[in-house]
Amino acid sequence: MVDLDHALKAAQHAVAEASVVCRLVQKDLDRIRAITKDDRSPVTVADFASQAVICHRLTEALGPIRMVGEEDSASLRTEENADRLREVVEAVHAVWPDATTDDVLSAIDIGNDDGAGRSFWTLDPIDGTKGFLRGQQYAVSLAWIDHEHVALGVLGCPNLSADFSRPFDDPDPHGTMYSAYGGAGVYEQRADKPDDPGVHIRLLEREGGQAPRMCESVEAAHSKHTATAQIMERIAPGGYESLRLDSQCKYAVVARGQADAYLRMPTRAGYQEKIWDHAAGSIIATEAGCPVSDILDVGLDFSQGSTLKRNKGIVCAAPRLHGTIIEAIGALGLAEPPCAD
Repeated sequence: MVDLDHALKAAQHAVAEASVVCRLVQKDLDRIRAITKDDRSPVTVADFASQAVICHRLTEALGPIRMVGEEDSASLRTEENADRLREVVEAVHAVWPDATTDDVLSAIDIGNDDGAGRSFWTLDPIDGTKGFLRGQQYAVSLAWIDHEHVALGVLGCPNLSADFSRPFDDPDPHGTMYSAYGGAGVYEQRADKPDDPGVHIRLLEREGGQAPRMCESVEAAHSKHTATAQIMERIAPGGYESLRLDSQCKYAVVARGQADAYLRMPTRAGYQEKIWDHAAGSIIATEAGCPVSDILDVGLDFSQGSTLKRNKGIVCAAPRLHGTIIEAIGALGLAEPPCAD
C-alpha cells in the first residue's frame, strides 16, 4: 500500500527541483547550442537532466521505484555526444551537486520500465519541447498509476503565472505547480516553493453567454486545428477565443477556469497518445471538476503500457461543455473508432 501523502510530497519536491534545472537550461539556450552544434540540444539536455533528478529524488525518498519515462541514456553514452553528457551532468549539479556521471546515467535509466505492471510512475521530463525552445510554456509532468488508474499527479509549469492577465509568452519568474490525488482535490503552489501548502482550487466555470475559450497547441502537428475550428464553430456560432500554449499546462489552464476546454484531435490515422503526455494533466483536471475523455467519450485507459492505444484524441472541458463537444464531434463525422490491436 502506497502512502499517497508521502508519495505526493516526494513528487512535489522532485518536480520542483527538476523545474529549477529546466529553468536554468532554458536561460542558457544559446551557449548550449554553440557547444553541442545542435539547435535542439538544449531541450535534450533539460530532458535528460530533469529525468535524472526526478528518478534520483523519488528513489531517495521512496526506495526502489518503477518508472515509465521518455528517455534512456543510450545516446548519451556515445563518444559523439560527450559534450551533451557533460552539459546534462552540469545541469543536474544545480540541485544534486555530488552526482557523478555514472550516477546521472543510472538515474536516467530508472525510467526504462515498460509499464507492463499494475503500478508504476510515469514521467515526461519536458513536455512541450518547442515551447521550451521558444522560451515559452512547457511542463514537467509526473504521475503515479496504480491498478491502471492515475492515482496521483504533479504538474510543474515553470513559466506559467498564477495571474490570468499575464500573457503565456511572458514567462513568470516563479511558475506554478499543480498537485492532485484521488478525492483530495487540486492544489496550486509556486513551482519554486514545494513546501508551501499552496491554495486549494476548484473549477469556477465562466458564466454562460460568454464566448468559450479553447486551449490549443501552438504547433498544428500536435492537434488538428481545422477540426477544432469546425467543432467550436458548431457549438459557438457567435465565436470563440483560442488560447495557444504548449504542453500539459493546458490541462491546468482549464482546471483553474482560465479556459473552458482543451481539445486534442488526432492528426493522423493510428496515432497513439503517450501516457506521460496526459497522466498528470488528466488527474489535475478531473480533481478540479473537469471531465476528461477521448473524442468518443471513453475514459482514458492507462492499462496498455506506454500508450493510450484504446483511446483516440482528448477532450478536457468544463462540465457544461464536455458533452456538447462530444456531440459536435460525432455530428461532424470527426470521430472514428481507434485502430484495433
